[in-house]
Amino acid sequence: MKFVTLSLVALLILLQVKLFTGNGSILQVHALQKEVNQQQQLAQSLKERNQTLEAEVQDLKYRLDALEERARTDLGMVRSKESFFQYATAGE
Repeated sequence: MKFVTLSLVALLILLQVKLFTGNGSILQVHALQKEVNQQQQLAQSLKERNQTLEAEVQDLKYRLDALEERARTDLGMVRSKESFFQYATAGE
């Protein structure tokens, strides 16, 4: 009877060790879940960025005033009969 009890206790200890340290252990599952959450957050932020860029592309395709605004700010576009003045401070 002692042998059966000791065998069962040893088996229980081995299973507990496997549960906490083996492949698919609780610690590994927790680490993988944390990594999955980080990847989901990254994917969500990239989806939001893509939506913003898609909206900007649609504006530039279909709204001429958005295209003109972009050309003025990024490329320094000036219409005919307009004057462009650039001021520099003494420190520049």
